[in-house]
Amino acid sequence: MTKIVATGKTIEDAVAQGLARWGVSQDRVSVQVLSQPSRGFLGLFGVKEAKVELTLLPDGAGGDSSVKEVPPTNAQAVPAKVVQVSNTSVMTQEPPAVSSDIENPATASFEGKDPYQEAITFLMDTGQAMGLDISVEIEKGKDFTTLQISGAGLGLMIGRRGQTLDALQYLANIVANRYSNSYLRIVLDAENFRDRRKKTLEDLADRLAGRVLKTRKEIVLEPMPAAERKVIHAKLQSHGAVKTYSKGEEPNRRVVITPKSS
Repeated sequence: MTKIVATGKTIEDAVAQGLARWGVSQDRVSVQVLSQPSRGFLGLFGVKEAKVELTLLPDGAGGDSSVKEVPPTNAQAVPAKVVQVSNTSVMTQEPPAVSSDIENPATASFEGKDPYQEAITFLMDTGQAMGLDISVEIEKGKDFTTLQISGAGLGLMIGRRGQTLDALQYLANIVANRYSNSYLRIVLDAENFRDRRKKTLEDLADRLAGRVLKTRKEIVLEPMPAAERKVIHAKLQSHGAVKTYSKGEEPNRRVVITPKSS
């Protein structure tokens, strides 16, 4: 008997992949589950896919009873193709030209899930992993949505100068956009850190501008994220005696404050 091993996000997806590669119906195979799917750390890293072994039955043989454990899939007998992604071959299914009723197993699991709630769940799981009891509120705006974190001990989630918060914001955006057909922008905040950090940077810009005027020498700031460099530039944009620009490559790009030419 011919055998094949297939993987997928769920047992059903893995079986569908194997059936698509053979172009046979479900009653032509016997299915053995080799491993169950599992979520990795925080649902993002180290995700383990389901793995199944399909055994092709001889013509005329009845379907094995183990196949009944897998719900019938609409992906059977669908041509398959291999897509190369970051040096990894991923089996995907071509939608059939003759029917629009066949559901794509790759997108079926995304239906009905709210992107923001998925991001909140990610943050709640992260807080729990860090030993924190947190809550998250949504504040929707025109250009972006803010997820405001509340709770005790949030310094752990903020980190030095907001570095941990920025990293979590990056990941929360990834999670949310996995479940959205259009791009979503999420800003993560905790204890109003963003406003406090902005005020700190604006005060710093004023002080350093004064020093540049006094010494007539430019000052190069330490590397900053793009959002923080933007605060410095905006604060000194209308300054009459100094100007700013950025130099260097990410993540070591810096703001330079220099006297204006007389």
